[in-house]
Amino acid sequence: MVIKVFLATASGSTAIKKKQQDVVGFLETLKVEYTPLDIACNEDNRMWMRQNVPEDMKPSNGIPLPPQIFNEESYCGDYETFFNAKEDNSVYAFLGLPPPPGSKEAMQAEKSCVVENGTHTKEETHAEGNSDESLREEVPVGERNGDTHAKEGEEGETAEEGETAAEEAAEETEDSARIEEDEEAEEEADEDKDEDSQPMSEEEEELRQLEDEDEAEAPEEEEDE
Repeated sequence: MVIKVFLATASGSTAIKKKQQDVVGFLETLKVEYTPLDIACNEDNRMWMRQNVPEDMKPSNGIPLPPQIFNEESYCGDYETFFNAKEDNSVYAFLGLPPPPGSKEAMQAEKSCVVENGTHTKEETHAEGNSDESLREEVPVGERNGDTHAKEGEEGETAEEGETAAEEAAEETEDSARIEEDEEAEEEADEDKDEDSQPMSEEEEELRQLEDEDEAEAPEEEEDE
């Protein structure tokens, strides 16, 4: 690809000369190879430039003034568009050339790719050392979204609730067992009281009287002997 710069070396306009020098000097600073084409001394160059400048880029009188810049047959722009590209650090894009690695324009192009695609380049990943991708590798997906901590908290609360419920159930079981034991003891005591309080029948009274008489007779017999 050859960059063509159409100039007027014999121009009497100071403004045109200054613009031409600005374009040529900046291309030389960037070490961009270009071919200067004089339209003042070469009629073919002047006719070719006028024919290939787009109509919407021509002035009202229809005659484009130098400097005009082309990449082979493709029109790049005039001084105004070149100046705007220089201000935006996009001269290589203006010329239709790939920016060299490490240049400001290359770095801007990489950043624009990050914004458009949502992913980081390898150079940025190593340079930053703490990119989104590295964070994604180090931090599990669940922890990034807050799901893991939420689940752990829910599981911990569930376990505590389960332990509390088990303890309460055990206490209720012990209390119910104690109540049953107390009730059984009370029932047995009531039964004993009932037995003691029941009146003796006539047969029982006669048996007791006989037993008392036998006991009384026994000592008398011993005394007679």
